[in-house]
Amino acid sequence: VQLVESGGGLVQPGGSLRLSCAASGFAFNVYVMSWYRQAPGKEREWVSAISNAGVNTYYTDSVKGRFTISRDNAKRTVYLQMNSLKPEDTAVYYCNVRDDRDYWGKGTLVTVSS
Repeated sequence: VQLVESGGGLVQPGGSLRLSCAASGFAFNVYVMSWYRQAPGKEREWVSAISNAGVNTYYTDSVKGRFTISRDNAKRTVYLQMNSLKPEDTAVYYCNVRDDRDYWGKGTLVTVSS
């Protein structure tokens, strides 16, 4: 299993970013995919998840209405569109898939600052 995140960077408050996670090594279209984040000095927290066909999506309360998760099974990629970003969204964002255990990418850093 390999998960490779991209799309992070520095953005001003109120700005937008789109994260991508390219997956390989497993049957991507069978699994729920998730995004987590870990802010400096804090524990990793769940952010969002999407069902295998992309029909059902789930969000933690703090990002509802601002973030949108999606997936393209043909491209084996899951996305996280992040709008109206706030300084408290600053974190390393990780892609996750759970099978016999949790698999993680290396993460992509999102910094929201003026």
